Amino acid sequence: MPTNLLKKYPELLEILHLNEAERIKSLRRIFDRDIQNNPDFKFRKKQIFPIKTDGEIDMSRQFKHLTCEEIFEEDETGRIIPKRIFEKDRSQRLHWIKVHVNETYPQKIEVFSIIERDEKKRKDVTRTYIYDKKEKYIIVLEPLRECSAYFLLTAYYLNKPYAEKQMKKKLKKKLAKVV
Repeated sequence: MPTNLLKKYPELLEILHLNEAERIKSLRRIFDRDIQNNPDFKFRKKQIFPIKTDGEIDMSRQFKHLTCEEIFEEDETGRIIPKRIFEKDRSQRLHWIKVHVNETYPQKIEVFSIIERDEKKRKDVTRTYIYDKKEKYIIVLEPLRECSAYFLLTAYYLNKPYAEKQMKKKLKKKLAKVV
């Protein structure tokens, strides 16, 4: 488990053999080091913040968002409810976030911004993507306060059949400059 702290991009974290408690502990150490306790967690000199919940910074929610995917289940009344479950591909790449945000390997990534519809907010928003085409990995940031900082929305591996096609569509809509 401590060896995961030594893993470097593009290596994957070794978590699949761990039980749930050990896995969370190992991933949380990476998250704390790279994100929560990192005062230099910045993209292009602009601070990155986790998404706020009820006006408060919620690191536990951010951790869960970066290690779990959202699925939808039907409850006993027939309502469809969202649920987050462990997602191995996101979790094995948790330590990649810092490398990509720091643009350690600029030749391997494409950074672009687009305007897209946020269905939850019911409005168009600008989002900045850090896209590693070779490793099929995405980090999504949302500029805030007139682009003086960012929210970290999510980071994930493109493991769905439609994912790369969707990214190509986004690339076609990219803005002239990164926001």
